[in-house]
Amino acid sequence: MTTNQSQSEADTTVDARGATCPGPLMDLISEVRAVDTGTVIALLSDAEKSPTEVEEWAEKSGNEVTDVVDQGDHNRIHVRKL
Repeated sequence: MTTNQSQSEADTTVDARGATCPGPLMDLISEVRAVDTGTVIALLSDAEKSPTEVEEWAEKSGNEVTDVVDQGDHNRIHVRKL
């Protein structure tokens, strides 16, 4: 799901702005491992490939990208642990 307007609520946030790929994805994976099923994590990333990498990872890992929001200087990507 990709939007430019809505922002679903996140339970926790991983701020990976300034990190290069695959750093933001690795930070997200670490957080997913640490939280309970159903938790929504917001990943903040200014790495250009993060939205694509996170969506591909979520599909393969069985998690769900619920929102991708372009914040101008970074993306806010919400992932629900399933």
